[in-house]
Amino acid sequence: MGIFGDIGNLIMTPLYYAISAVLVGWHKLFSLFLDKDGGLAWALSIVGLTLVIRAALIPLFVKQIKSSRNMQLIQPKVKELQKKYGHDRERLAQETMKLYKETGTNPFASCLPILLQMPIFLALFRLLDQAADGKGHGVLTTSLAKSFGSSELGGAIPLAATFLKADGSGTVMSFAALLVVAMTITTFTTQRQLMAKNMPADALSGPYAQQQKLLLYVLPVVFAVGGIAFPIGVLLYWTTSNLWTMGQQFYVIRNNPAPGTPAAKAKEERDRHRAERKGIAVVTDQPAPASEPEGPARPAPRQQPKKQTRSQRKQGGGRPTAAAPRTPKPPSSKPGNKGKKK
Repeated sequence: MGIFGDIGNLIMTPLYYAISAVLVGWHKLFSLFLDKDGGLAWALSIVGLTLVIRAALIPLFVKQIKSSRNMQLIQPKVKELQKKYGHDRERLAQETMKLYKETGTNPFASCLPILLQMPIFLALFRLLDQAADGKGHGVLTTSLAKSFGSSELGGAIPLAATFLKADGSGTVMSFAALLVVAMTITTFTTQRQLMAKNMPADALSGPYAQQQKLLLYVLPVVFAVGGIAFPIGVLLYWTTSNLWTMGQQFYVIRNNPAPGTPAAKAKEERDRHRAERKGIAVVTDQPAPASEPEGPARPAPRQQPKKQTRSQRKQGGGRPTAAAPRTPKPPSSKPGNKGKKK
């Protein structure tokens, strides 16, 4: 375990410095108008730390969105490969990975923001857990660690307390349970938001959809079960991070949805209503009204020229004149041949 512990410290030490530096920086800012040892100043510092981390992860979020769209667009090709090589799983896997490479698609890009946050999550957990014992890491000195570890929200809810280690306090357990539920619901909602609004119908039946469904139901369960052991400060971090993700996804899905998705149809409808309010003509693919002819108009029947004699053609320059329209003859009043005498 010694060598693994050294490797873990080598990886986590830079994170301790980075996280503690951001956390202490926000704490100094909030200490200008709040009690520096109070729980509110440290809780807001955790929120500020979350915002900084999520802002730094925006490029990864953009990459995640692009990869998700590529996965959606290539689903018809993936289905063709499944039909063609469904009997040979090894060949199917090779051809599918080749398609991913050609289109620049990474099927695991949707997990990158969560995976990269896990070391930060663990580092914050360790900082807060050891701060409760007065131990500091990185920029978080011993005096600041004692202040952080003993800080309480409302004078009754320690940030270092957990649902399992609430010392019998119903207030602490209730607040921790509330944050666990909020963390679980926001985790589920962020995944559900992506599947329900920004995925076409073709993408809901392939392997990519199975991966998304797995994340949809497994991650909330994992966080719900593990959340009862997380300190309240860590629960506050993760819930704030989920709220950021929800807002970020809502903005992207609403303003730049993937083609062929419910979000894209909703955007087209909003754009049409906005154009109508401004008096701008909107080009649509609607069929022409029933009153208008669907095909080209038929030409008028051509009139045959009237036959002329040779003398008439010499007098008129050789040009035939159009025949006058024939008028129907009135029915004869004379009896037919049937009544005639021989």
